[in-house]
Amino acid sequence: MSTCQRVALRVPALLIAIAASATVAADEPPLALLDAPLTPPIARQCFHEARTLCEADGGELWGISLCGPILFADPNTRAVIASHVDREGRLTEQDGVYVGTLPPEEPIAGTATRWAGVTWVMLPWPLPEEKRERLHMLAHEMFHRVQPKLGLSAGNMANSHLDTRDGRIWLQLEWRALQAALKASDLERRQAVADALTFRAYRRSVFPEAAREERAMETLEGLAEYTGVRLSADSGKGAVKRALKNFELAKSWPTYTGSFAYVSGAAYGLLLDDANPDWRKGLAGEVAFGDLLADALSIVVPSDLKAAAGKRSARYDAEQLIAAETEREAASRGRLAQYRKRLVTGPILIVPIHSMHFQFDPRDIQPLDDLGRVYPKMRMSDAWGILKVDSGGALIAADWSKVSVPAPSDTSARPLTGDGWTLELKPGWRLAPGKRVGDYIVKRPSDE
Repeated sequence: MSTCQRVALRVPALLIAIAASATVAADEPPLALLDAPLTPPIARQCFHEARTLCEADGGELWGISLCGPILFADPNTRAVIASHVDREGRLTEQDGVYVGTLPPEEPIAGTATRWAGVTWVMLPWPLPEEKRERLHMLAHEMFHRVQPKLGLSAGNMANSHLDTRDGRIWLQLEWRALQAALKASDLERRQAVADALTFRAYRRSVFPEAAREERAMETLEGLAEYTGVRLSADSGKGAVKRALKNFELAKSWPTYTGSFAYVSGAAYGLLLDDANPDWRKGLAGEVAFGDLLADALSIVVPSDLKAAAGKRSARYDAEQLIAAETEREAASRGRLAQYRKRLVTGPILIVPIHSMHFQFDPRDIQPLDDLGRVYPKMRMSDAWGILKVDSGGALIAADWSKVSVPAPSDTSARPLTGDGWTLELKPGWRLAPGKRVGDYIVKRPSDE
């Protein structure tokens, strides 16, 4: 993905925690946030919680303060309330906070984003009712805001192998071993970690691009999730309980390609905290969680990975998992065929990607062969306008050059609409016939 693109991920509220350098009290009466409108008083209280959280850490976890500007945004009204003044005069001070409206081209999602001259921690309203969930989400995004300063940024890689039968099997076996490690201690923990690292190494030997792509995503999202875990913690026991719940939540996710790092990164971070409390010092570039843990515990994976992984898998109900994933693979063939007909072989609208703003759910991304990835729901803004996909999916090409949706029913209508999508074109942009009969492409009038 080019550096000019900005991607906003809808971050799931994953609940992991570990004893942090400074614990955070969470026994205050809960805020009634579920149906509460976004107002200055309640936003101000949430800003106070965030400030207390990062001040308690005092920069100890990463050697840098996580405190910074925060922006809450209402997806329905696009109203925003910020903790700090912006640099372009778009916000107005009211009751100690700053209020305004987010322009339509800006995505609303849990993310670190630059708008109005400020790099914000953005979160869609409402926040979770339970305080530790709020703190976790805030800390996760606070880390993303400072991540580039730490030199720990990485790309959003496809990880398509994690939607294959074998990729999913060996990922879930790794997860089962990590769960066992979190529950165990001493020698039993070391054995479970060795099993996890063996499954991880074997998966990466089967899929040549796996190590590179997984490492990038674990750096991007795994470190942020680990940070959310650490800074929202009250105790080590509570941390393990919430970590184990995380694995359970993942069972309901349609795919793992865009979300696996939330589970893996946090689990490895917890285990590294126990094996080598100084593991974060000196990190740079992409982080190899497995290598760090192997070094900390002096674990060497077997040379015959296939035989070792097969033998160890029996400890983790591999037969049941293989049967379930074989059944899933059969069902997914029909789903992929429908996507190909809808977004590849059938009449389509092709929209070029220039410098997009993009939001989506990382738990629901479907790789489509080597063509790219299908996003069942998404919102994208670019030079041409705003594309909203509410159902049926859109296909973003593997090289991030274009997005495809079914052809519009009426090419003269404004906004343009089609099966499951709406496109609001800016002045100066038009539809032109595509290379195939029935296809269309979005162009400027100046484009030939």
